[in-house]
Amino acid sequence: MPTRAPSSPGRRRRRASPQAPSEAGARSSSSAPSPSPRKVRPRLSRRARSALFALAGAVGAVGLSVLALVLGYGHLHAPDAGTMVEIDWPAGLDSDQAAALLARHGLVRSEGAMAMFLRTTGGTSAFVSGPHLLPQGLDPWDLRHLLERSPKRPTTRVTIPEGFHRFDIATRLEKLRVAGKNAFLRASADPLLLDELGIERKGALGIESAEGYLFPATYDFPLDTDPREIVRRLVTEADRRWAALATQHAAGFASLRNTLGYGRREVLTLASIVEKEAAQPDERPLIASVFLNRLLDPTFKPKRLQSDPTAAYACFSEPDVVPACAGFTGKITPAINRDSKNRYSTYVNDGLPPGPIANPGAPSIEAVLAPAATKYLYFVAKGGGRHTFSEALDQHNEAVRKLRATTTSAERPE
Repeated sequence: MPTRAPSSPGRRRRRASPQAPSEAGARSSSSAPSPSPRKVRPRLSRRARSALFALAGAVGAVGLSVLALVLGYGHLHAPDAGTMVEIDWPAGLDSDQAAALLARHGLVRSEGAMAMFLRTTGGTSAFVSGPHLLPQGLDPWDLRHLLERSPKRPTTRVTIPEGFHRFDIATRLEKLRVAGKNAFLRASADPLLLDELGIERKGALGIESAEGYLFPATYDFPLDTDPREIVRRLVTEADRRWAALATQHAAGFASLRNTLGYGRREVLTLASIVEKEAAQPDERPLIASVFLNRLLDPTFKPKRLQSDPTAAYACFSEPDVVPACAGFTGKITPAINRDSKNRYSTYVNDGLPPGPIANPGAPSIEAVLAPAATKYLYFVAKGGGRHTFSEALDQHNEAVRKLRATTTSAERPE
């Protein structure tokens, strides 16, 4: 049987022998990492899954219940004893501290519930520090809106009549829940704010304020407005009105400046006296002429205006300085007029009082800038809000005699 010649080494085909499993695994592992073994998580039993779902539901229900309670508390009004609370709100209070402060003033039903309400509804970072007026009987949402000075808080209309002084204005602002009385009085006498607004503060010793520059008009203010903003707005309106009147009566203003050395402050001071004395609009220029004639007539001495409202103003602005103001109820007495310590009394002091005694409206300012051309030096009330005007003292005394003969209680002659 013929035998096959062996093939040459170059042409011999080597037959690959099958690899052992271990070798194949070793070779494949050298070229690519083998996947890590898959972790087998233990499967929860049906009972465990049910318990877990029940727990999650219970937690959610509790959270919703708490949220509902907190938000429901937000509409629960606090007890109302009819008290208005002025608070100088400190900066940096957290929810617990804010709730404690409100509770001390009787503004919330529950300190703890209020603290939770504040935390749940955003905390206290938006609360505005400084003076606030917070009435009792509000709900927590209302308190939050006030303390944040939110645009959501209500707005009210405030009418300031001509002749109101700043103490009257403060009382009205508090009654209408716009600003606290004490906070407004402090703001209207704040030297830094007066300087900011360009209000002249010169001459007289003692209290200086924005009196005379708080223009009487009707304004809309949000509840719990910063009293400094109120002062700014009233003074801005006064500046606007003054600019128009001073331009319209430039000759009259120049005459007062040349003859008496008057600037705006002195004009407003005299206009405030006219405002308090005049009951009828047509008498304003006549009353202004009486006071100006007394100041300008070289034969009229002493230069005393003898106006009751000036003396009474001290019982509002500095009652502790004037002994006669003790027990003052609003009625002007001879003792108040004659008190030597009353620097606002034009019965014991020559010329104008230290500053305005009220806030005059445009007609009274105009009456000073353009007074009636008269020689009157006296006037006395004759009833019905009107006056009798006289050039000579004997005529004036006769008018006083007639008044006393026809009335049971004569009004004090001027």
